[in-house]
Amino acid sequence: MSFAQRIAVIGGGPAGAFAAAELARAGRSVVLFDEKLAWEKPCGGGLTDKAITRWPFLREAQAERNWISHCELIAPSGRKVAFQLDRQIAIFARKVLNGLLLDRAGQAGAEVQHARVLRIERSGKGWTIQTSFGNTSADFVVMATGARNSFHEQFSRPFGPENFMVAVGYYVPGTHRTVQIKFLKELHGYIWVFPRPDHFSVGICGCMQGANTAKLRQVLENSLPEFGLNLNGAKLYAHIIPALTVKALQSPYTGNDWALIGDAAGFVDPITGEGIYYSLRSAELLAKALLQNAPEKYSEFVADDFLPELERAARISDRFYSGKWLAGNVIERMIELTGRSPRFRELMRDLFAGTQEYSNLRDRVSRDLPRIAVETLLSSFWRPGMARSPQQAG
Repeated sequence: MSFAQRIAVIGGGPAGAFAAAELARAGRSVVLFDEKLAWEKPCGGGLTDKAITRWPFLREAQAERNWISHCELIAPSGRKVAFQLDRQIAIFARKVLNGLLLDRAGQAGAEVQHARVLRIERSGKGWTIQTSFGNTSADFVVMATGARNSFHEQFSRPFGPENFMVAVGYYVPGTHRTVQIKFLKELHGYIWVFPRPDHFSVGICGCMQGANTAKLRQVLENSLPEFGLNLNGAKLYAHIIPALTVKALQSPYTGNDWALIGDAAGFVDPITGEGIYYSLRSAELLAKALLQNAPEKYSEFVADDFLPELERAARISDRFYSGKWLAGNVIERMIELTGRSPRFRELMRDLFAGTQEYSNLRDRVSRDLPRIAVETLLSSFWRPGMARSPQQAG
């Protein structure tokens, strides 16, 4: 393929801003369009240790964030388990994170335009991007417009409702240092409480086909007192999250002088809804392909990197939320074992750190199951108030 002299990035979220920065830093001519630029996107805003380790600037940047070291999980039965994370999660307000990444793009030499894209059309061997402030030409178009992408059908086949989760929530005043996640009976999703630097992002998500926004909102509001929260001063938000099936993950995300990255490509964990890591990584892989003057390699890089992990998650998602394991509900057993087995708790810490992949999760559990069983059995002999060793209490 020909050398892309000028690259247009549509969308200024983590994926678009990171791609623009990588390309501009390498000397490419890049223009980024976004109608909102840095704004408070409705999501948790959590970055795992896996992301922070891969991109150290996320730790080193002078940006406000909340470092989280504790987690509480709540099962549908009401069983709770709290444990300490050995590798902290960084939780940003999305306005702060997007602003940080957009500033990096501008400093790298990308042209950042605060403009709404109205139309994208083929023009000779390139593209014409019509915006609210005029037209711009480009040789290559990067779509980073998120899940609500009005241009998606122009570049790839549309995703049906089975490929999305609907989310509704509130920004609630206050903060602390514990992430809380509550699972609900018969909901393919969960409630989250993510403490940001000066407020909580509190939300609930569920599969679009079986979720009604009004009903989810009511369930969330009824649950707030359980977390010691109320709606005084709260702000409502709602959005959709990609949760692609295996078939949808095989849809094209690159073609003749165009590519989709981040949420626009559906690169989100369909079990947890975590997407920031995949936004940054897909942007990085696309930039790598473009800088090699071989954009067709982007799909190869993705297939060799994280796509198998997302496909694995898509295959086991239903089983995670509604399946059985060890003669009980998967989530109930998971939370029970987290509380009773130090070895299983170590596995959960690795999942939260982003270092435990789904591809070898079953093998690890099978290998550790005898020790997990012994630890679980021994824990039944400990009564409330009895002294426990630091290893048992950790």
